[in-house]
Amino acid sequence: MRTRHRNSWRGTALALVAVFTCACATTEAGEPEPVSPVHHAINYIEITVTDMQLAKRFYSSAFGWEFNDYGPEYAGIRKQVGEAGGLRLDTQVSAGVGTPLVILYSRDLALTVSNVLAAGGRVLREPFEFPGSSRFHFQDPSGNELAAWSDK
Repeated sequence: MRTRHRNSWRGTALALVAVFTCACATTEAGEPEPVSPVHHAINYIEITVTDMQLAKRFYSSAFGWEFNDYGPEYAGIRKQVGEAGGLRLDTQVSAGVGTPLVILYSRDLALTVSNVLAAGGRVLREPFEFPGSSRFHFQDPSGNELAAWSDK
């Protein structure tokens, strides 16, 4: 799914809530085999950004994400098989109370905090604990709020 309907999403910072994972089987040759989409499961996410190159550098540096470029206004976020979502260029990002929150999983929350800061992000809420886990919230260079959690 690649949407290019800029006006239908204008002002919406994040389209969906997702944890980026890949549930992939492998073929006899060891190649990833795509798993069929699950009915009513989150399948794709778009993150609105105000500077495509800056956003790609941030997410690449902080999380090691790679991208498929579809012109100056859209870049797909690659996963092992296919795409997990995309970065969509717009003139503004609207974030705040009531908007969806993208939450990423981290095996090492302290390292993720460090990577976010080194990549140019800003911590909005320092790591905090909740039953069996901890997480923190951060802001990307376009102003999107995301979070990362860990069970470690």
